[in-house]
Amino acid sequence: MSNDDKLKVRPTESKKKAFKELTIIRDTIFWIDVVGEVQDENAIFVRPFNEKEAFPQKLTSKKYNIKNNFHGYGGKSYKCINIKNNFYLIWIDQITKAVWFQIFKEAASNYRSQNKYLDSVQEPRQLSKSIDGNFDSSFVISENNFLYGICEINNRDYLFSLNLKKTKQDIHRIKKFKNFAGELSSNTSANLLSWIEWDSPYMPWEKNDLFFAQIDLDGEIQKIKKFSNKLINAKKNVSFFQPYWISETLLVFSEDSSGWWNLLFLDVSEIENILIKKRVERNLIEYGAPQWVSGITFFSGTIKNLFCLAKKENNLIVEQYKDLELVKEFSTPFTSITNFSVFENKLAFKGYGSDFLGNLLEIDFAEEVSSNFSNEIYFEYIKDCSKPESFWFKGFEDKATHSLLYRPIVEKFRKPPLLVKAHSGPTSFFDGSYNSEVQYWTSKGFFVAEVNYGGSSGFGKEYRERLNYKWGIVDSYDCKALALELIKLNLVDSDKVVIFGNSAGGLTALNCLLYGSIFAAAICKYPVIDLEDMHYNTHRFEKDYLNSLVGNYSKNHDDYINRSPINYINKIKKPILLFHGKKDKVISYEQTLKIQEILIRNNKYSEVMFFENEGHGFKNIENKKVVMQKSQEFLKNALNI
Repeated sequence: MSNDDKLKVRPTESKKKAFKELTIIRDTIFWIDVVGEVQDENAIFVRPFNEKEAFPQKLTSKKYNIKNNFHGYGGKSYKCINIKNNFYLIWIDQITKAVWFQIFKEAASNYRSQNKYLDSVQEPRQLSKSIDGNFDSSFVISENNFLYGICEINNRDYLFSLNLKKTKQDIHRIKKFKNFAGELSSNTSANLLSWIEWDSPYMPWEKNDLFFAQIDLDGEIQKIKKFSNKLINAKKNVSFFQPYWISETLLVFSEDSSGWWNLLFLDVSEIENILIKKRVERNLIEYGAPQWVSGITFFSGTIKNLFCLAKKENNLIVEQYKDLELVKEFSTPFTSITNFSVFENKLAFKGYGSDFLGNLLEIDFAEEVSSNFSNEIYFEYIKDCSKPESFWFKGFEDKATHSLLYRPIVEKFRKPPLLVKAHSGPTSFFDGSYNSEVQYWTSKGFFVAEVNYGGSSGFGKEYRERLNYKWGIVDSYDCKALALELIKLNLVDSDKVVIFGNSAGGLTALNCLLYGSIFAAAICKYPVIDLEDMHYNTHRFEKDYLNSLVGNYSKNHDDYINRSPINYINKIKKPILLFHGKKDKVISYEQTLKIQEILIRNNKYSEVMFFENEGHGFKNIENKKVVMQKSQEFLKNALNI
């Protein structure tokens, strides 16, 4: 592998452009941005690749709310497919609850001065009738003008087709899935489809199945084949991640049969005789992530030029493959990469770091590129920023457990107070990307610790399964163990230790107050406090989540009671600050409302605050400011500082 080349990259961050849902097709990049000041009104924009000063062209001119609500958490909301030098643009509109479609071609070069890069070949058309459900954007278009997709109607997923020549048609359901499905993809000619399915009691990152279907000339399924291999999934639970076609017969994806999401290449020349073409096994490396949302991309390109993301702890590597052979590895300064998209030799993505905000990068690999992104890329680094330190400690059952430490930027205390953060999910992780809230507290003299407790992703399957049947135990233990270790090292004030937790992290935080004396207070946003209520009332995607985290409800009913903070809230005498949005569809604010009076009665510093127009995750900037101001006032009183 040659490492002699120089990188020619142009960081293209813009405060005015969010570059959401980035895609590159030929010499054009597509993305979604808000139109005007209205959050629910957005549009798809384009501009030439690697021309950051080019004025964006807005492609979707009518009022649309282009958004994906598939399985509750959504994902990418449009897809652009290159067919015979035309751009087939398909998007999901929440106003009409339908699929829309438009064809573009490259504009004549003399239009570039008018900021027009694509011409409409066909006006926007509503392909489907409105549905009482949700579409995913993993669309496929066949040579005979059928569009295939997956939708969710009445708590069931369907494979459907639409005729590109028709308007406002009923979706044609060609397969009813047993339960969940996603990640629809096809080979070059679109006569072979692939997708993943999963069913109760599993979440997609615990166990799913990979399927293939042969499509006939009428657009109907001719044959379906489930992938099963004695080396991979015949005798064990395996999670497949992002099946992605790189040629007419070759498919790449990652799977975790080795204990890590590693690469596997399949030859699907014959659907009845699927062969393993190549297997890449690398310990400590993850080529995947939990599929909370659809359309997460770790692989992009073709067999001639395939690029893959590889995660090692909180570092990211970009790998380049040619004809299935790894030809180069690129180290990066990024803690997180999103919107990973490749077309031929061109690569575009958004990169995040511990001391810089998300940057759009556009790289042409037709030019010579060095193996170290850090050598040639110059970002606007954030000054006076506390950088994360990777710190391993002994957690539950003395197992090595990961955390990220942020030391205070200023010295305001003899010993700094400690803020311990428990992430949401709980099958999520802290990656060390710049976080304004973390930096706010370090600038106030606080020491901040982010805990990747047992159950977190990015450290292999065994680490991820530590939380199985032990949610509320392992996570809380690990948070307490880290706090005790930092006190033992004389880094923080043992009397001023606070725990933060949002959503699932809220359950972790409140259980930390219930069982132990190390934490002086807790601050939580939209916390999980009642596992019974979650079992009965959470949305469809998470309905089976508690099966692995707590256990089967009927058999483990006592655990649902014992690990729910709502049942023991009278025992908590320490101050708690809670925030909840009244539009939360994942965890009802009424749960927080139930404990409001008890909390305030138990401690004069406890407080509960509701936001009328927030859901599960706060978006309004003014509300975020209120949260920070309230939190600072709360800690001043609760910790007597």
